[in-house]
Amino acid sequence: MGDSRTSAAPAEIALLQNHSLAMLVQRELERMVLSGKLVAGERLNEPVLATRLGVSRGPVREAIRTLAEKGLVRIEKNRGTFVREISVGEADEIFEVRASLDRLAGRKVAGSIGAEHLAQLRDMVGEMEAAARRDDREGYHLANLRFHDALVEFSGNGKLLQTYRRLVDELSLFRRHSLEAPHRLPDSVQEHERILDLIAAGDVDATGEALYEHAMASRARARDLTPGARPGSRRPRPIAMPPNRRITKE
Repeated sequence: MGDSRTSAAPAEIALLQNHSLAMLVQRELERMVLSGKLVAGERLNEPVLATRLGVSRGPVREAIRTLAEKGLVRIEKNRGTFVREISVGEADEIFEVRASLDRLAGRKVAGSIGAEHLAQLRDMVGEMEAAARRDDREGYHLANLRFHDALVEFSGNGKLLQTYRRLVDELSLFRRHSLEAPHRLPDSVQEHERILDLIAAGDVDATGEALYEHAMASRARARDLTPGARPGSRRPRPIAMPPNRRITKE
């Protein structure tokens, strides 16, 4: 009799191949949603997407289920699957929750960051500064996302990072669907530099508040520039400057 392990190998390989393919399809569809190639409210056509990606409908269907679990698409019975739309009111609530998560992450990072992670954050702010000099808004946006994602990752709390990333993805849907808030890139760079200085100085309270106000300022801009937004947003306080010192924790 043959070795059962040998006869099972092709099935196991096929399972791995299908799993890997579904993951690749999911990542590509997620990229298309978050980049705006698939716009908010758009219906996802499985056969069309499968042909476009050069795969069968199975991996597309599996990827869509995963995106629904992540809150990026909604599945409506007897109607189909649509890219999720984030209302002004829901975005307002997301900004508020995100601001609180930013505060928590900032406090944790300022109290524990090491030299290596601090250097990585500095490099990201440097990328933002270079993009601002070129007036490269898309490049600036991506560098800004990397900075804040890394900052939350460096907090060392996996659940915090998981929740934060979901909220950021949801806000990406809103921003692609609504008006992009214009801002002066050099001013934004300076704000991030001040946040970095507070982290480097180990000022836990000031870092947390600076990141909270930073997120709330984004909320206020979205309110001001989105038709139908609720008025009366709280104006953010200016970010306090730390003493002229840089402290790194080894």
